Amino acid sequence: MTTLAQKATTLLDLHVPGNPVILPTVWDAWSANLAVTAGFSALTVGSHPVADSIGKSDNEGMTFDDLLTRVRQITAAVDVPVSVDIESGYGEDPTRLIQGLIDAGAVGLNIEDTVHGEGGRLREAQEHADLVGALRAASDATDVHVVINARTDLFVKQIGDENDRVDRAIARMKLAAAAGADSLYPVGFHSDDDQKRLTAELPLPVNAIGHPAKNTPSALAAHGVGRVSFGPLFQAVLAERAAEVLAAWR
Repeated sequence: MTTLAQKATTLLDLHVPGNPVILPTVWDAWSANLAVTAGFSALTVGSHPVADSIGKSDNEGMTFDDLLTRVRQITAAVDVPVSVDIESGYGEDPTRLIQGLIDAGAVGLNIEDTVHGEGGRLREAQEHADLVGALRAASDATDVHVVINARTDLFVKQIGDENDRVDRAIARMKLAAAAGADSLYPVGFHSDDDQKRLTAELPLPVNAIGHPAKNTPSALAAHGVGRVSFGPLFQAVLAERAAEVLAAWR
């Protein structure tokens, strides 16, 4: 049996700029088995699709314990490294977040800078970096190097002037990198030039969001990204296909 420490190392090593790890975003044991059977060697658990699957809302409409219940089901069903989107942390202490994930069998996390419990405000750049640092310290206190994917919502929330948004995202992500992140996630669909600039100027592998039915791995690889996830889009594509199938039976 592969240990969690070994799975964490495997997940980290898969982050290769220009040859990105593709992490299908799953939400339950069924979708996790679907992805592993298709040949994927690591997964990420998305907060939005998990929330949808249990009848709760995204943006921390569920609790950390709700999420952990589903993570345990997934890690019991598949024997691959699993990362988990923990939104902005559910108001939990970093030690509780790290230990909860490890206890549930996960070896990675996404942490975003939108604070849902405080009206959706964006953390200040250093504030977010400090949280990343606290998560790294909590991970370092265990024998599992939890892979931290630090996310910024500057683009999806369209915060500030568009003309310097890339500059501000790079500055913000560099602080997170210095604090102990392993990869950086300036989430959003970017122009080719902006995506190439992000991957060229950021010091760690960059996570890009991919549309499973519209983008291609080769195109994202050509932009230098080191990690690709689908957000809620894989679930949405399956929902569209299911609607097509069911429509014939109405």
